[in-house]
Amino acid sequence: MTASTMRGPEGPSELRALLAELGPRWGSDLPGHSQRVKDAYAPLLAAAPKSGTEVVRDIAYGEHARQVLDIFRPVHARQAPVVAFVHGGAFVRGDKRASAEIYDNVLHWFARQGFVGVNIEYRLAPEARHPEGARDVAQAMAWLGDHVAEFGGDPARMLLIGHSAGGTHVATYAFDPALGPGVCKARAIVLVSARLRADQSPENPNARGVAAYFGDDATAYERLSPMAHAAGSEVPVFIVTAEFENPLLDVYGFDFAQRLAAARGNAPRFLQMRGHNHMSIVAHFNSAEESLGREILDFFAALPEQGER
Repeated sequence: MTASTMRGPEGPSELRALLAELGPRWGSDLPGHSQRVKDAYAPLLAAAPKSGTEVVRDIAYGEHARQVLDIFRPVHARQAPVVAFVHGGAFVRGDKRASAEIYDNVLHWFARQGFVGVNIEYRLAPEARHPEGARDVAQAMAWLGDHVAEFGGDPARMLLIGHSAGGTHVATYAFDPALGPGVCKARAIVLVSARLRADQSPENPNARGVAAYFGDDATAYERLSPMAHAAGSEVPVFIVTAEFENPLLDVYGFDFAQRLAAARGNAPRFLQMRGHNHMSIVAHFNSAEESLGREILDFFAALPEQGER
């Protein structure tokens, strides 16, 4: 298994000092530390470039109130590549706008690179249990396949990114054969700090969220997890973890990469973001730091033409 690491965070010294301070103790207070990271990035993201992008909010892709998406369209987009983003929230909380800037920042950055950006919201547990989050992703991607051209996007060139629980839904959508053959409309996926194994480990601070989504029968978790379906698709995958992750997510990311390598005979792209944590790994988009974004662009640009996999 070949893996690479990225140098430490960039940005003002105060921000870098905060990330270094929180890093070793990230898992001791996930909500509090996450909020401190969001607050630290807020002024950088508020001042970041956004001109030249038209944002259309809350477009329905389904009938539920949470089955909506935002589109970030470069004003001159014509048959542009598309990047869709699925947020996290431990399956039971979160939305596509965690704050005034996050997660808009991810799509603003990609729109600046010439992509049509899409921010997808989905139903939450316990109302919507496994695999309904992945089914919402599937429904959103099908909607984009039919309509993104109206916003200047190319439905044949769609990249799908999932963060945290959103990464679980993206991986299930792409790999679990129970969702149906040929359901994945993405050319490739990026799994950022994704939960790829459901567990009730004492180390898991989000065990209640896992149970709310995957159910009370922990003996079923392994077969329901994306980890069990690593051989279920040939879609290209880029796996990204932070140095300071929510407990075990980095381990699961590396395990998933190894399983993909064994199933395919070649290793997927794998990157660890040194100095970053579970929140800063997405909060830094559209700030002065572009390293992960450039890695994702390189991954997407290097994809084989369709039919050459």
